[in-house]
Amino acid sequence: TQGLLRMGLYLRYLQDPHLVARFHSTSDGCRSPRKRKHDMEDAPPNGAALSPGGESVAVRRSTLKPLRRNSLTGEAGQEFVIENRFLFYLFTFGTELGNELFYITFFPFIMWNVDAFVSRRLIMVWVWVMYVGQCTKDVIGWPRPASPPVVKVEMFYNSEYSMPSTHAMSGTAIPFSLFFMTHGRWEYPYTLGFSLALCWCLLVCSSRIYMGMHSVLDVIAGILYSILILFFFLPALDMIDSFNLSCRYAPLVIVFIPLALALFSFTLDTWSTSRGDTAQILGVGAGVALASHVNQLLGLMPDLTADQLPLMMPTVSGGLVCGAMLRLVLGVIVLVAIRAMMKTVTIPLVCWLFKVPSSDVRKARQHVEVELPYRYIVYGTMGFSVLFLVPLLFTYVENS
Repeated sequence: TQGLLRMGLYLRYLQDPHLVARFHSTSDGCRSPRKRKHDMEDAPPNGAALSPGGESVAVRRSTLKPLRRNSLTGEAGQEFVIENRFLFYLFTFGTELGNELFYITFFPFIMWNVDAFVSRRLIMVWVWVMYVGQCTKDVIGWPRPASPPVVKVEMFYNSEYSMPSTHAMSGTAIPFSLFFMTHGRWEYPYTLGFSLALCWCLLVCSSRIYMGMHSVLDVIAGILYSILILFFFLPALDMIDSFNLSCRYAPLVIVFIPLALALFSFTLDTWSTSRGDTAQILGVGAGVALASHVNQLLGLMPDLTADQLPLMMPTVSGGLVCGAMLRLVLGVIVLVAIRAMMKTVTIPLVCWLFKVPSSDVRKARQHVEVELPYRYIVYGTMGFSVLFLVPLLFTYVENS
């Protein structure tokens, strides 16, 4: 009993928002423009920030970050002072390793320039880890760290729940899955691969504490949860990938199973940005899986045979870098154009079908009948384009 009591006290300590605030102070991170006298009981729900009432003369001479808003809810952040620019930009980069801009460039870069086989499997891992993590958040329903005492450096995901940290989950799953999938398939030192994966993981996880989005407990739980999922999911990758490629009924399963999972996730709790993110992630996964099936049927982008492995790391040259960057820029432009076109068409169409007023898009997207099909269709099309349409375009350009 004493052991359980001690464990409970230790878990409460790891969840304490004051521990996050101390992380800021010890790392010379960000702080509020002025010290507040509010205690924890005065903190708003889900860790929302209180607007500062004034600044001292010294603060006005400091660097202030402008107010940031949640792009879907309009929720405003608080102004804060950047004490250490290096750490601010380092952890901002770290947290971006778990955001949409990173995913829309990293996965395609690997797909188009490095190894399509590894990339499509990595996307499968990412989809499953993120889906399980988002659903677990909604089931547990723990709020974000309270502010004050925490300074919220980021606000975009503030309307979501906190436990576990899905940034920590993806920041663990992606680098280590990439390491496990490529070691032996590509020739490079084991120590180098493992060290890069570990640094990636630590940077993403520590950035979530710095940003004020998660407690230490959230991050630790996210890491352990991700490891548990990988333990069961990685051995099943061959079977799942083989089914997607060769089963005649795969397209039906690929389209409707993720859609059903997305619909289930929308029933777990009230509306928040995580609803749309979950449908978006599942849509990308479905699109990539469907494209892999179509590629297999048409004989496009065939996987390498065992006698072609292991692959050698290419010599870095100006031509190689320019070619890779050209493919990335051209491909991302196509993806952004497809996203914009599909978004323009899908939202009004879905609003019309379900008789939801489309004059205020932000409010319209808070309806499940709008947000679910919009995200699933738009990002499913993008996932399909990443593995089928864009490589087809590259082939056409290279042959012309």
